[in-house]
Amino acid sequence: MNSRAFVGGVAFAAGSLVSIFSAQAADLPPARRPAAVAPVAYAPPVYNWSGFYVGGNLGAGFADSSWTDPFTGAHNTFNKTGFIGGGQVGANWQINALVLGIEGDFDWIGLKGSGHDSVGNTINTNTQWTSTVTGRAGVAFDRLLVYGKGGVAFAHDNDSLNDIFGSTASASATRTGWTAGAGLEYAFAPNWSAKIEYDYLGFGSETLNLPTAGFSTYSSNASLNVQEVKAGINFKFGP
Repeated sequence: MNSRAFVGGVAFAAGSLVSIFSAQAADLPPARRPAAVAPVAYAPPVYNWSGFYVGGNLGAGFADSSWTDPFTGAHNTFNKTGFIGGGQVGANWQINALVLGIEGDFDWIGLKGSGHDSVGNTINTNTQWTSTVTGRAGVAFDRLLVYGKGGVAFAHDNDSLNDIFGSTASASATRTGWTAGAGLEYAFAPNWSAKIEYDYLGFGSETLNLPTAGFSTYSSNASLNVQEVKAGINFKFGP
């Protein structure tokens, strides 16, 4: 009897403890959930403009050319327009948002004009090509580059004169001047970008000496200024 009473007492005590701990567990507050962690947003890499590039361009050119003969008083002004096309090479170096570079370009331009001066001579002028070597400086907004440029410009002219006596004379010259321009360029792929650009090329006035039968020399002060609007595409070598 004593053994049975002892086992029964132990079982009763164990049941009582289980009931007590169950009741206490029910009264405890629920366990706290871990704090939610905000998802990390994906940040695409910023475009790098640094590197060497080559490309091509197409557009339109507009030229003003004036002739003045101080001996005869003959004068005339030409407005010439035409399509242009060519290519460019250059290199950029990016420092934070600042992009510095150098660029050279060459364009066949074919701007032709003709007319009669004030004494009846027929004048023909043809600007055949232009070329520039410039520095560039711009600000990058990731894949968009806003830039300005300036430097030295070259242009090649063929000019001819049919005088009132029926004689013809011609001359050819390569001019040197200055250029300034601005543009926008957008990188639409890792190594490809497209641009639109305006350039002004100023060459001032030069003396043309055209020998003719009627006059020993038709000497003209001929000026030339060219404006170019072109769209282009570049391929960049580099990251």
